[in-house]
Amino acid sequence: MDSARITAAKALIKVDRGGFSQLVLDAALSNAKLDGRDAAFCSALFYGVIERRLTLDHCIAKYSRHALSDTVANVLRLAFYQLIYLDSVPAHAAVDEAVEMTKSLGQRAASGMVNGILRSFLRDGCKIPAIKGGKVQKLAINYSCSEQITELLTDWYGLETAESILKASMGRPPLFARVNTLKTDAASVIEHMPEYIKSETPILDGNCLEMTGDVAHTASHKIGFLHIQDICSQQAALTLEAQPGQRVLDVCAAPGSKSFVLAQQMKNEGEIISCDVYENRLGLISKGAKRLGISIIKTKQNDGSVYNPEMGEFDRILCDVPCSGLGVLRRKPEIKYRDTGSLEELAELQYKILETSSKYLKAGGMLVYSTCTVNPNENEKVIKRFLKENSGFEAAPFEENVWYKTNLPDEKGGDGFFISRIRRVQ
Repeated sequence: MDSARITAAKALIKVDRGGFSQLVLDAALSNAKLDGRDAAFCSALFYGVIERRLTLDHCIAKYSRHALSDTVANVLRLAFYQLIYLDSVPAHAAVDEAVEMTKSLGQRAASGMVNGILRSFLRDGCKIPAIKGGKVQKLAINYSCSEQITELLTDWYGLETAESILKASMGRPPLFARVNTLKTDAASVIEHMPEYIKSETPILDGNCLEMTGDVAHTASHKIGFLHIQDICSQQAALTLEAQPGQRVLDVCAAPGSKSFVLAQQMKNEGEIISCDVYENRLGLISKGAKRLGISIIKTKQNDGSVYNPEMGEFDRILCDVPCSGLGVLRRKPEIKYRDTGSLEELAELQYKILETSSKYLKAGGMLVYSTCTVNPNENEKVIKRFLKENSGFEAAPFEENVWYKTNLPDEKGGDGFFISRIRRVQ
């Protein structure tokens, strides 16, 4: 039995039962102790099935006449994914392994049904069945995203842009790294690890590089010459324009990448208080700061929605709030299947965190409010409401006549991200 497939199936079942994809897969790979090649194959299967789940279920529905257990459903998803999307996997191997895997996972009685479904699909040429319904339904199946979210994207941006956003959610996301200017420069990173550099042209402020491969295991990463961070996330931190010697608050900081950018902006001079509501996540920040040689970051467990007068005042505040994640679907594909009913409550929490954070800002200080979603109700609606309901603050443009903007996800570019900036005038 191919342990990579078994490991992927067990991990998918756990995600179906409420687990977070990255945490589930990391634990599964650790327990299975697969070699590098099998671990890569397992990861490709796991994320491929999550990414294409609705498309796969649409195919399975044509050939299955019975309700399926989560185990059998995921075995079939794995097999259909290989038959449709992985040319490198022989069809007979995908079918035979699926039948054996059904037995190994305690579903022997369903092995004949699994074999019959897959053989029927093979006879039909492994083609995705025609999709019934309107344009939203077709987009939802083609790009494997819930109709709820697809309809929201269409309402916000129109059909053409919604399709562009969904198209960008498929496939492997681009990989960007932030050069640690406290230890090195972009030219040196390019020289020391050329095989990992996708483009030798630094972007953003000249300290962002597009990478390829497993950068986290390189010597340059281990000694703190760079850290992995999406280009739009880097831009959100840079927009704060933190200066050496200032006191800076990162309200929702874990795992810490934006705090690291701020520390580099500040030349490791001043003070950064990096907070998170969950104390067990603060260690990620401390560990990253140590690797990068950053000494000005202090971590603190703190609920960003509750005012704490002991925090004092700050020159700069980064308020990167919890959000729906609709800008990072390609990194967290399970988000595509979540219920959207809680979006209104989420916007209220975001507003509360923003309003609370603003109380720590000095006169003349600046605050950046950002999210990794493309939902206008979590983005411009929140920041505009804040300015309307709170005197003493004003928009602070960071580009010509632009004080807020939404970066839509692009197939070859950064994630979907919202960035806005305000200033306290009194």
